[in-house]
Parts: sequence; C-alpha cells; structure tokens
Amino acid sequence: MQDRHLYEYAVIRVVPRVEREEFVNAGVIVFCKKAKFIKMLYALDKQKLNFFSEELDFEQLQLNLEAFKNISDGKKEGGPIACLDIPSRFRWLTAVRSSVIQTSRPHPGLSLDLDKTAQRLFSELVL
Repeated sequence: MQDRHLYEYAVIRVVPRVEREEFVNAGVIVFCKKAKFIKMLYALDKQKLNFFSEELDFEQLQLNLEAFKNISDGKKEGGPIACLDIPSRFRWLTAVRSSVIQTSRPHPGLSLDLDKTAQRLFSELVL
C-alpha cells in the first residue's frame, strides 16, 4: 500500500492595490518535506485583474511570478534563495509580505500523489 504524504500548500495571490487588500488567486505552492517535493503552478487572469486595477504592469508581474517559480524550482536564475534547501525555499516563498504578490498561510493535507494534488489544488483554487 502506498504511503500518504503529509504536505503543505499556500495560495499565491495577486494584490493589485495593496492598500485595498483585494486579491485574485494566481497560483499554488505545494511542499512535502519527507518527499523532498515542491511545486509551484500559476496563471494570470488579466481580465479579472483589470477589474481591480487597470494600472497593473503585467510584464513586471509575470517577471515576479517567474522569479517565484525559479526559486521554487531551485534554478540558479532564482538567485541565492533558490540555492537553499526545499523547506527553506517554501518558508521564504510563503513569508508574510506587503507587496503585489502575497501568499496565504500554509495549509496541511494528505496526498497519495503530490503532482496530482498540486494540479487539483491549482484547478480548484485558481482556474
């Protein structure tokens, strides 16, 4: 019988106008320490974000989300944070911040297949 993995996930939010605290879910980060697993999925819904602010710089937003992805994936393009171990990268990505890109608090779960869980959470919470 396959083991269930204890995992954590956080929702990536785009906060077009930080002072208003309104946000649009744009992605998820799924992490499992025991399985040495981290995965970030994201998608920008420009039409939805334009309802909150037409002044968003989508090119910069895309670059910032791609930087998050590079850190999650441990790519050298992610800079020194991407060189940290997986738990440290997850904690850095989910740290509380007051910027256009924020994350929810991490939530726990159990999964037989972490990739499928990441896809399911992405579909349910973002798409």
